[in-house]
Amino acid sequence: MHTPEQPAATRPTSRDVARAAGVSQATVSLVLGDKWRGRVSERTAESVRTAAQQLGYRPNLAARNLRLGRTRTVLLVVPALTNEFFAHVYTGAAAEAARHGFGVVLYPSPDGIGPAKDPFASAPASLDGVIASSMATDALKAFQGTDLPLVMLDSDPADRSAAAHVNLDVADGMRRVTSHLLGLGHRRFLHLASAVPSWTFDVRAAALAEALHGTELRTARAPLNVADAREAAHLALTAPGTRPTAVICDDDILAAGVLKAARRLDLRIPEDLSVTGFDDMALSTALEPELTTVRLPAEEFGGRGMTALLAALAGERPEPVELPVELMVRGSSGPAPAV
Repeated sequence: MHTPEQPAATRPTSRDVARAAGVSQATVSLVLGDKWRGRVSERTAESVRTAAQQLGYRPNLAARNLRLGRTRTVLLVVPALTNEFFAHVYTGAAAEAARHGFGVVLYPSPDGIGPAKDPFASAPASLDGVIASSMATDALKAFQGTDLPLVMLDSDPADRSAAAHVNLDVADGMRRVTSHLLGLGHRRFLHLASAVPSWTFDVRAAALAEALHGTELRTARAPLNVADAREAAHLALTAPGTRPTAVICDDDILAAGVLKAARRLDLRIPEDLSVTGFDDMALSTALEPELTTVRLPAEEFGGRGMTALLAALAGERPEPVELPVELMVRGSSGPAPAV
């Protein structure tokens, strides 16, 4: 392909790209606007993309947005910026957005229960859409009742206020954990549950109760931080009655608190007590022993959420998505101690 030279001070235009690729400017607009499918061939689209890359061409998004009435900006609402899981969700969403010329603004809502106040003077004027990850429905009132499409991640699929839902199979994650521990002979369990009221934790608790029906199952709750988890675990493990042989946690952070409580009680992991987490954050392999946990594909999760939102913006009706999870067996779980 011949690439015409550009004067140093001249910014390449769509006409230059069209000339280099041997196509019309209309075709260039279709391809770079990601509206070419069904209109031009894959080979032609690739020629246009290659020409644009070689020329260093960048669409004038400001001018395009004025014509389309769009800002090409999406808001990602998360419960907290301190949780590694949501950092990965953002990374996946931002990468997919960038492929389509969109930017992502990250906005935290305290604990995912809100209220998530509109961070802009007028959300409809400032945004094209909203993705909300692991949020309670009431936390999203600022964005409901507007024309903004809303995609909900890790949320109740029965909620009709969303244009689309993308979920993780967290129920299967809990079933995998319980199957693993039951296979190791455990019959006395403690569920250290998140104190945050949300759909995802309710689903985990229901799956756990169903899978462990007929065994001894206690429940304790703690906020999602190590100090409170340690205190809750200490109280549960020293309560009257027979001590549990396994603690199933809603989150890796809670599991870290259990390991600290166990160490202070001189309980060996996993000889005296098995502990499991959920998420598979970097923390899970920093602990000693390393944590048996459920791996969630956080970046893919964010990317699929952005894909669903872009489809909604294009006037499509995205199908609900449920991503599979994986059990990561490590050193924190082992056979139940002999009675």
